[in-house]
Amino acid sequence: MAKAASKKKKKSSPARLVSSKVVYRGPVFWITTDQVQEPGGVKVRRDLIHHSGSVVVLVVDDSGKTPRVLLERQYRHAAGAYLWELPAGRIDPGEDELKAAQRELIEETGYRATHWRRILKFYASPGFLGETMSVYLATGLQTGVAEPEDDEMIRKRMFPLPAAVNMILTGKIHDAKTISSVLWLDRMWEKSGTQGLLRRRAGKRS
Repeated sequence: MAKAASKKKKKSSPARLVSSKVVYRGPVFWITTDQVQEPGGVKVRRDLIHHSGSVVVLVVDDSGKTPRVLLERQYRHAAGAYLWELPAGRIDPGEDELKAAQRELIEETGYRATHWRRILKFYASPGFLGETMSVYLATGLQTGVAEPEDDEMIRKRMFPLPAAVNMILTGKIHDAKTISSVLWLDRMWEKSGTQGLLRRRAGKRS
């Protein structure tokens, strides 16, 4: 028998946090320097940004034949540019996810929605950032008055879904949460149409 056949495969062990030190704490996130034993047994240093998580609201006007999507345009300092995005915001510590989504929608847009359903949840950048993003589909819209923060200057506009998809494909939308959410909606609408989206509502109400 060949030697390779007699060799036992090295078993991987669970990852283990050896030590953790907070090196920065701010109002939105905190940073730790962690010593971690990875599954292969190798010990490494990981600098990690901790965050309470965010909600994203995919606001859809489903009253017509073609759904329309609400996008916001605002200046983002990290990008150094104005970006088209879905409404989104941080979940306050201890706050219910759905309540956070409803709060952000009212604050940023003035809209209220009758039907809510979580459709996606993902890590924003898991290599160094612990933030999760939960995307909620909001339909059955009612208009109102926005209540933005003092530092929020937001312009909002409804786009037909095909136009929003075209903005993604032509590089006019650069925000990852918006790209993934709008493409999800396009795929679902392509498969079953607006009525299919309505049938899958979870029944949560604001």
